[in-house]
Amino acid sequence: MATWEYATVPLISHATKQILDQWGEDGYELVQVVTGPDSNGLVAYLKREKA
Repeated sequence: MATWEYATVPLISHATKQILDQWGEDGYELVQVVTGPDSNGLVAYLKREKA
């Protein structure tokens, strides 16, 4: 059975692709994007399988 580790990452609107590409290169998969706690920005939830 797979086990996962997770990360939450604030997204900056002018650098969203760069941020997600970097995390993707590190093996993370985007799970969901939601409005941040301050209702101004976005937060990405990512996961990757533990080694």
